Amino acid sequence: MHSMDQTSPGAFHAVLYPHRSLSRRGFFVMMAGITAIMGFGALRALALGAWPVAIFSVLDVLLIYVCFKLSYRAGRQFEEIAVSESEVLVRKVTAAGAVTEHRFNPFWARLTIIRQEEEGVTRIDLGSHGKVVVIGAFLNPDDRASFATAFADALDRARRSAAPA
Repeated sequence: MHSMDQTSPGAFHAVLYPHRSLSRRGFFVMMAGITAIMGFGALRALALGAWPVAIFSVLDVLLIYVCFKLSYRAGRQFEEIAVSESEVLVRKVTAAGAVTEHRFNPFWARLTIIRQEEEGVTRIDLGSHGKVVVIGAFLNPDDRASFATAFADALDRARRSAAPA
């Protein structure tokens, strides 16, 4: 998912977030359903004297919970991309909150969009002077393609508006 702002001419600002299809409420409903089903199975196994099955049922529920929590934590990462006449800024923020910034001159920045016939856009690279940054790696191919088009247009506009007449 991404949101873009193009309020002033030549300016471009986008924030890219990883997609999470399950809402918080959906997560609780899913966990309640899994817990009920696995709990019923565990009680039935206990009634039959198969106590190890009950232990593994509880472990299964805990494992599913932990995996989803890790996925949601990873979903807190984002990338912020801003293009102006004088600079391209790529700010990457990890799930833990660590920030990495990459700055490029729009005239020297080279945008590489890698496409595969079956999958669409598989990678977006921005590089200059030996430094390359991958952008939007967590996006799905359709979102990556729409962002790549908008970003390429913004980069072209920035180069044109800053070019001497």
